[in-house]
Amino acid sequence: MFLKHLSAINFKSYSQVDIDFHSKLNCFVGDNGQGKTNLLDIIYYLSICKSAFNPTDSQNIKHSEEFFIIQGQYERDGNEENIFCAVKVSEGKVFKRNGKDYPRLADHVGLLPLVIISPADLSLIIEGSEERRKYVNGVISQFDRIYLEELIRYNRVLAQRNKLLKDIGDRGNLSEDLFEVLDSQLVAMGEAIYNKRKDFVDKLIPIFQKYYSIISGIDEKVKLVYQSHLDGEDFSNLLANSFAKDRVLQFTSVGVHKDDLTLMLNDRPIKKEGSQGQQKTYLIALKLAQFEFMQSVSKVKPILLLDDIFDKLDLSRVENFIKLVSDDGFGQIFITDTNKDRLTDILERLHSGYKLFRVDSGNVEEIAGKE
Repeated sequence: MFLKHLSAINFKSYSQVDIDFHSKLNCFVGDNGQGKTNLLDIIYYLSICKSAFNPTDSQNIKHSEEFFIIQGQYERDGNEENIFCAVKVSEGKVFKRNGKDYPRLADHVGLLPLVIISPADLSLIIEGSEERRKYVNGVISQFDRIYLEELIRYNRVLAQRNKLLKDIGDRGNLSEDLFEVLDSQLVAMGEAIYNKRKDFVDKLIPIFQKYYSIISGIDEKVKLVYQSHLDGEDFSNLLANSFAKDRVLQFTSVGVHKDDLTLMLNDRPIKKEGSQGQQKTYLIALKLAQFEFMQSVSKVKPILLLDDIFDKLDLSRVENFIKLVSDDGFGQIFITDTNKDRLTDILERLHSGYKLFRVDSGNVEEIAGKE
């Protein structure tokens, strides 16, 4: 699978852009703030139905404009896929595949699998558990549509339960029958979500450890620890036992919406242990493990987006990474960098067909290439 052509109107910094891509490697070079990351975000949007960096659709419209349109032409399993998305301030979002509207955006997620590695990934280390849950949910949703549907329903029922708890606090009305119905739904969906998350993390760990060892080139111990209230506990009992506390708090305090993924380096949280280089290596290894796992499940090579990942990596780690992505196990790759010399050196080492583009103030120009 690969992206053949991309076009956009009024997306972030771009008034209009049309680009034909190489099926293997595409590189964007330019100073910071020129629009390189926005190009990757368009590609992300076409796969995931939303921006990687700003989830509010209207805020991705170019300043002073009323809409944006993005389109991508893909080749997948020998067939052409045409993906269209339009967002208008007053009318919301339209998403189409080969000219036909999707009844639900969830039906599109997973068709064009994708992995992005960017400086924003640091939030997985430094921010709270919500960021790590979003990461796990985002990965599983790309290959398991039932999981995504269960997650959507769980969050909907959770919101209803929380509203009911607030109503009790505000007005004192208690409907035990309604809580029984909501709790039974939360339990069924929550247990299914927990089991799929646990299975995913268990399978990801050895792949992640392999990639960290290859990129770092040194003997360091890395581990992912999935933490949940449901570990060895009955969800029904948890909800019943926490009900008095939930009434006071006016929200549901137990469940898979509180899960976390602890990122460990040498038996300590990497947030406390790792240098900048170690943290970046950790995140790259995690995303490459995600790539391999998704490929094994979907039998399709995801598109790989690499946004400014070479900064803060020493030369040996850059070289180890280059050897990895030059392998035939990877498909189409998009890379951004501010350093043209470094990018040119990487292209020469990869011995792959490529296109190199210069990005300057929202203008994109192809400056080199090889078939």
